[in-house]
Amino acid sequence: MSTPGPSRKSLRIVVTDAIISRFEDQLKHDGGAHHWDMAAAWTPDRQLDALASADVVVCSSLNPQQAAAAARLELVHVTGAGYDRISFPGLPPGAVVANTFHHARPIAEHVLMTTLMLSRNVLAADRAVRGGSWKTIATDPDVPFHPTLGGMTMGLVGMGSIGAEVARMAGVLGMDVRAVRRNPDGSIPDGVALSWVGGNHQLPELLAASDVVVVTVPLDASTRGMIGAAELAAMKPTSLLINVARGPVVDQHALFDALQSQRIAGAGIDVWWGSPADGVVPPAELPFASLPNTVLTPHHSGHARITFERRAADIAANIRRLTEGQALFNVVPRD
Repeated sequence: MSTPGPSRKSLRIVVTDAIISRFEDQLKHDGGAHHWDMAAAWTPDRQLDALASADVVVCSSLNPQQAAAAARLELVHVTGAGYDRISFPGLPPGAVVANTFHHARPIAEHVLMTTLMLSRNVLAADRAVRGGSWKTIATDPDVPFHPTLGGMTMGLVGMGSIGAEVARMAGVLGMDVRAVRRNPDGSIPDGVALSWVGGNHQLPELLAASDVVVVTVPLDASTRGMIGAAELAAMKPTSLLINVARGPVVDQHALFDALQSQRIAGAGIDVWWGSPADGVVPPAELPFASLPNTVLTPHHSGHARITFERRAADIAANIRRLTEGQALFNVVPRD
């Protein structure tokens, strides 16, 4: 572990994220003589007291009260990719916000797993066998044959790190991969082969052609409700929707209606429209758990250990850069 040199300064660092706190050794790999408050389990008032003297906060969210209390912040390091729960207006003018990633591969694996579970009716088959029923194409002519991934078209809504990794893995498995993105003329990520790419205004064209639609865009004003009733109506009745972005990118009422009426064949939902803090599981206004054509997971598609080990290493590296006056990486524009 490195020792602080004469050009380095000591920082007061407050960590409020419970998951990344489990990787404390990796966070502190920077080696500086910093004061660390591992505050995830503290009361809100105690956290506010700590934030008042913090130079750095490591968090997944920072509400307006917390941002206002942290008047001397130099760095807000988000513990994941999404920064929609950071109160930017309340931050000190000079505070830098940075994020970190490393979740693309496990999320891509989750997308393909969910695709197979839905397209092969795994949950229904599992329930039937557990209930003493043995239904296959050999015993029941109404049981459908399975499709294979190599004969399916995957449509990606978004082409960031997650979309790119999904595209790579789907392409290796022989799927025809298409995408819409904000800048259709931008460079294609390494290892990605797309048979078609369009702008976001061409979303209906993508939806109509896809057997599996994967939503990976970040949540902002332009993407909230991006997939609504009209978009779901543009999909094939045999197609699947998998959302690993943010819940509000998809209109939950429209999605529930489309699934219940079987206007689409199924959905994999890993991201939701609220939190389970109020005891509602899954956190939605409608009973998605009552639908047989869904795979429901608790926003855990990226929760591989290596994801958090690498995120902690990123945070440690940026803290080191801050103490040495170097440019930080993964900086989020304040505007």
